[in-house]
Amino acid sequence: MTDFIRTSAITFAGHEGDEVEAYFAQPDPEYNPGSRGGIVLIHHMPGFDRWSKEVARRFATDGYNVVAPNLYHREAPGASPDDAAATARAAGGVPDPRLIGDVSGAIDFLRGLPTANGKVAVMGHCSGGRQAVLAGCNLDIDAVIDCYGAWVVSTPPEGSMMSKLNVTGFEDQLPNLSAPLLGLFGREDKSPSPEHVAILGELLTKHEKSYEFHSYDNAGHGFFAADRPSYRQEAAVDAYEKIAGFLAGTLH
Repeated sequence: MTDFIRTSAITFAGHEGDEVEAYFAQPDPEYNPGSRGGIVLIHHMPGFDRWSKEVARRFATDGYNVVAPNLYHREAPGASPDDAAATARAAGGVPDPRLIGDVSGAIDFLRGLPTANGKVAVMGHCSGGRQAVLAGCNLDIDAVIDCYGAWVVSTPPEGSMMSKLNVTGFEDQLPNLSAPLLGLFGREDKSPSPEHVAILGELLTKHEKSYEFHSYDNAGHGFFAADRPSYRQEAAVDAYEKIAGFLAGTLH
């Protein structure tokens, strides 16, 4: 752990060479000269907000290089997180191929840093949890962290918001998962429900994938988000400890 980090706004080449805006947090190289792993942090459905940047700083303090891409900047450049999220949803959300291209560019950025050890995790909350699994099924990475990602399996009901975004599960892609998966869920969540978490575990076992799931009582969707009523301190504290152990075993 370090008390000295640096943060900056950056851009990197994403899907089809598009310039992608991102927030970059890293241990200050002057005080932390060694090599380290990287994390691509995929923001939740509410967007590229203050809390997402706080999470990036937390993991930089833990000793990792962290890139948090703004997935909505194409739809709403310069807009507030709420407005950008609304615009992105109205446009059909972030298409899966574009997400894969943007995360691939973020991984290349992290692996190209002078302090990189070559290992990269992809982590996301909410829609970002689903997208982290998508990245793990399509890219060469070292760890995947899914924080209550909805519709990793199954399909949203007709007429729901997620159905309007043409969201589908990854049942056919899970055999391609390239890295160990850590899943963190609330037992009061409906998206993903405990039933969906169980189905995902069964499929991962069937395909002989390495995974570790933890589900928390009295916690629903968004229990990590400290700036929202859904926040559950006890669950979030324990889940962060689980993440720390998982990253220590995969990125070092």
